[in-house]
Amino acid sequence: MTLDLRVIEICAGAGGQALGLERAGFEHELAVELDHNAAATLSHNRPEWKVAIGDVANPEVWNPADYAPSHGRQSIDLLAGGVPCPPFSIAGKQLGANDERDLFAWAVEQVSVLQPRALLLENVRGLSMPRFAGYRQHVLDRLREFGYSAEWRLLHASDFGVPQLRPRFVLVALKSEDFAYFHWPTPLGNVPTVGETLLPLMSRNKWRGAKAWARQANSIAPTIVGGSKKHGGADLGPTRAKRAWAALGVNGLGIADAPPAREDTFDVGPKLTCEMVARLQGWDDDEFWWEFTGRKTSVYRQIGNAFPPPVAHAIGKQIVDALAHRGHVRAVDPERDSDPIYRVLRDATDFLTARQIVNRSAVKLDDPEIDRRISILGSDFEIVKEQRSTGLAYRLLGFRGFVGQDDHIRHDYLRTKTSKVS
Repeated sequence: MTLDLRVIEICAGAGGQALGLERAGFEHELAVELDHNAAATLSHNRPEWKVAIGDVANPEVWNPADYAPSHGRQSIDLLAGGVPCPPFSIAGKQLGANDERDLFAWAVEQVSVLQPRALLLENVRGLSMPRFAGYRQHVLDRLREFGYSAEWRLLHASDFGVPQLRPRFVLVALKSEDFAYFHWPTPLGNVPTVGETLLPLMSRNKWRGAKAWARQANSIAPTIVGGSKKHGGADLGPTRAKRAWAALGVNGLGIADAPPAREDTFDVGPKLTCEMVARLQGWDDDEFWWEFTGRKTSVYRQIGNAFPPPVAHAIGKQIVDALAHRGHVRAVDPERDSDPIYRVLRDATDFLTARQIVNRSAVKLDDPEIDRRISILGSDFEIVKEQRSTGLAYRLLGFRGFVGQDDHIRHDYLRTKTSKVS
């Protein structure tokens, strides 16, 4: 089948989002990935794709301007990617724009260069928290300046046939005339359990306990954690996750090389193989078939850090329909989820006291709480405080995050810690 919708995918990983978007109808113009092992998996499965390896924000790896519409070249149809999660992860410090690994705002800025018909970015659930309300609105503001409408949505992989929790926070943007036709994908309904999904693989070596194990593994899995290069070998996550895996009859203290043998017995249960983990991420032997390359730990991380292909497929199909203007038109509120204090400071032309902020935002907060909330915003934005006779006054200045600055701290971070970045 000839595909005529082109996508550039940044931070592409080992291909979870890539495969889902391909199945939805997109052809990869370019995939960019920092990790050599993940890039090797991409090239192994799609040798015809152009895969650029290195820091996605380094113009020597790829230059977005080279793909901008000019001299008869049309815009690409979709810019997509899963930019680094640590700046927003609940398990981390949630430094947001102050984290040298943050590329979300940089990716949004590339929309002004590439002028794609659509944008799809995904990240961890932490980005949906109140802590990042100002950050999220800054992203929407920038996209609106570029002529796009956009919306955030928390999606659960289990709603799309993937047998694990795996919440992901997704941003979709399109030109305003197209976004009116965009609708988030509808959940599919029943999702298979871990036991139902993995029984064929657990039975591969004729393990006698396979059916009893499958009956115990009678719910979906906790979120699979791929981990990073900073830590040791592959396992299924922190202590709490391992307890959840144990309740399903799975030993989360490592990854097995092969399924259980015929007479094997276990105190907790068998370990999963990489193939089993991939199956729980939505890869299968049919529509979402994929082959991973590299050593076991690397393969596990490639799989565990991926965006599940069925979820990418579901979102991709909705973007395709919106670009074709299929379906009914809907209304969108561009500030539905924004922080009212951020909005007031954003629109102000001078300093505002806490009382002025309360009056303009209609929030019912005392002065100390206003100061606390503004201090949170100060993690992502430059905010100046000035003492006045009526109390502290505040003014919001620039965004702290990396958007392409030559002198940003992320450049030193990458130069000194490239081997630890994943």
